[in-house]
Amino acid sequence: MVSFTSEYISVGGNRHPAAADWDVQTGILAYGADNNVALWDPLEESHRGVYSVLVSHTDKVNVVRFYTCPTTGTKLLLTGSVDCTVGLWRTDTIDQRKFTHALTLTEHTGSVNAIGTGAGIDIIATGGADGTVKIWRIDVKESVKGELLESLSMKPRYFPLALALAPLPTDTEDRPVALAVAGTTNAVQIYTAENTHELPRFKVSATLSGHEAWVRSLSFTVDMQSKTGDLLLASASQDKYVRLWRLNRGEAAASGSVGPDEDPVLGGLEPTLSNKAHQFKAAGSKYSMTFEALLFGNEDWIYTTAWNPNPERQQLLTASADNTLTIWEQDPISGVWLSAERMGELSIQKGSTTATGSTGGFWIGLWSPDGSQVVSLGRTGSWRTWKYQAESDDWVQTLGITGHVRSANGLQWESSGGYLLSTSADQTTRLHAQWLCDSQRSWHEFSRPQIHGYDLNCVDTLGPQRFVSGAEEKLLRVFNEPAPIARLLENLSGLSQNAEGDLPDTAQIPVLGLSNQALGEAPVEADTAEAESAGQAHAYQAILSKSTQPPLEDQLARYTLWPEHEKLYGHGYEISAVAVSHDRALIATACKASSIDHAVVRLYDTSDWHEIRPSLAAHTLTITSLAFSADDQYLLSVGRDRQWAVYRRSESNTSMFALMTSNPKGHSRMILDADWAPASESQSPLFATAGRDRSIKLWQLSGESIECKAIIPTRNSVTALSFLPRIYDGLLYLATGEDDGKVSVHQIKADGVEPSPLASLDRDQSPSKTITELSWRPLTQMGEARVDRMTFELAVASEDTSIRIYSISDMVSDP
Repeated sequence: MVSFTSEYISVGGNRHPAAADWDVQTGILAYGADNNVALWDPLEESHRGVYSVLVSHTDKVNVVRFYTCPTTGTKLLLTGSVDCTVGLWRTDTIDQRKFTHALTLTEHTGSVNAIGTGAGIDIIATGGADGTVKIWRIDVKESVKGELLESLSMKPRYFPLALALAPLPTDTEDRPVALAVAGTTNAVQIYTAENTHELPRFKVSATLSGHEAWVRSLSFTVDMQSKTGDLLLASASQDKYVRLWRLNRGEAAASGSVGPDEDPVLGGLEPTLSNKAHQFKAAGSKYSMTFEALLFGNEDWIYTTAWNPNPERQQLLTASADNTLTIWEQDPISGVWLSAERMGELSIQKGSTTATGSTGGFWIGLWSPDGSQVVSLGRTGSWRTWKYQAESDDWVQTLGITGHVRSANGLQWESSGGYLLSTSADQTTRLHAQWLCDSQRSWHEFSRPQIHGYDLNCVDTLGPQRFVSGAEEKLLRVFNEPAPIARLLENLSGLSQNAEGDLPDTAQIPVLGLSNQALGEAPVEADTAEAESAGQAHAYQAILSKSTQPPLEDQLARYTLWPEHEKLYGHGYEISAVAVSHDRALIATACKASSIDHAVVRLYDTSDWHEIRPSLAAHTLTITSLAFSADDQYLLSVGRDRQWAVYRRSESNTSMFALMTSNPKGHSRMILDADWAPASESQSPLFATAGRDRSIKLWQLSGESIECKAIIPTRNSVTALSFLPRIYDGLLYLATGEDDGKVSVHQIKADGVEPSPLASLDRDQSPSKTITELSWRPLTQMGEARVDRMTFELAVASEDTSIRIYSISDMVSDP
């Protein structure tokens, strides 16, 4: 029985302030990853990273919240999406790390941007771009049910972006609750309901003014200093300030008793610091809400606020677009709120742009369940983590996780299988490798060789120390591996490489350029700041090459770039496909085309990088895939014009290819991918093609002609193909990927006949969108024991932004 095991899932987080939550009970961090939800345990010592991805939404996930049903204690995960729905996921009764989809709430008519929950409250609130907040009662028994209790229209009309629910302090059995709502307006509205056990009816009780821009985050906590259970509400805004509000039972305290109001430092801010008391009644009790404190010091929008879940420490964590996480504490003597700790980077650094590795702001900040660790999500989709060290009374950055944030378009193993390269529409190329630490093995991003200005479409390796990539531009770029990365891979992954000459230093990107320049090659300028920056980069390289763990996100974005070696010109439009011959002597490329003139294959000689002319013509539209046969004697091209073409290598001039034969009607619709089967001494070369016509065709060379040996029908369009690079017991193994994310393995006789499906990934293990590329890990790095047991690794790239590696075991057919 063939089994699939997920070895590695790399997927970036969505840039929405509400798109993640860290559960206090289980320690699981769930975050929106495109239209999916990724699950990660940051406290796990194995550094495994994302262990599962939940699929149900059809568009980007904006908001993620954990919720515990107060009556049954059942844990639920609530997710809101651009697809206007709210998903409810229930924990597995045996394994609390697993979630199954239980219910979808569909009453919203606009993107769901906020979900409000409160401890011990049996209702939830959801806010959407339809300008409403909806109140639901969630009932968890044998099944999960959601009843819509009320729909609140925002007046004056605005879109709610932040919600916070909390029970009001009371002595009665009635449980009045407060609901704070804010969004695309500069006011915070406080709604109250008399009793949640019956049919709650929410009414506006207070409107808190003072912010000067949209409010992005709200969070309640019980004030530790209060003896009457006062609530503190934190509101964070795009005006760069956090405001704290006190909600207490009874009459308001006398105006003027709040310390910050009297601070002479804030002289020019008096108008925004008015301490008007908002009085209201709920469940027969009087309540008042007053302004408590203004937290300032950030230089850009503040996206999120979160109170420390540790009941012994009243601390507020804020994440800002100025690249900082800030922990705020109240001074025990003066009562003034101060910045106790600041993590991140200074955005005023010279050249601190996204091109030179700036984070582009922190979108989310979260506390660990015990308050000893914090995480933040940045613009690059990566999670940074900081841990509190009690001995040094300091916060130290530790290893987080990374991933692409837009469609993963291409991937390729290094020729020995030592590392995996991936490219994406997020304009980065990333290098993934295995960290061998004692007896543990875990996959991580080890380098970000290319940070580009164009979406990247394809990649292939030129040996262990060089690769070529193609993007939405007319040229290809070749990159060399820098020495610090080679040493890092050797130290942590055991990947020993025979350097051909001295390896360069890592690269830096000119602020106004696209070309990665090695530090030693960059022009020396008189600017002392430039020289200081270069010196700092050299120092970081030395640290990186001796590191005992994979690089942190800050290092990946700034100090792991590969210098550019060569540019390959010739194409007239954006690059669509690239393939390198197995002997690494030739690079074949194609570009997007709508005419015969541009639908050609161009060949480049890697010895001196010149283009080999003439180019190879056969197609009339864009060539979608290129592949060299195992012995490099044939080159295969397939395209949107529904045809495939095979070119044969010249015996007299090994750098030349000529058209051998083509089939203008290879498929009835466009062909999307093709691959050659491994070479067989007893059989003629065999290749597979697949496309939009929902079929895979197997073709075999027969003299000067090529005949179709078999057709494998599929339920969906096939977008990716990859043959296992070895024949076992006269059998071939073909991995296929479809446009709905399905991944399958087929078993075929070596002569191309009697194909049969061997196994498919379960839907809950599969990507949720189109598979863009598949690649089997070369067997040299797999280890003979694993190969003998017929266990292989398959890398999968998908439009759902994920890169995955699956271990596939027992790939032997029953006798």
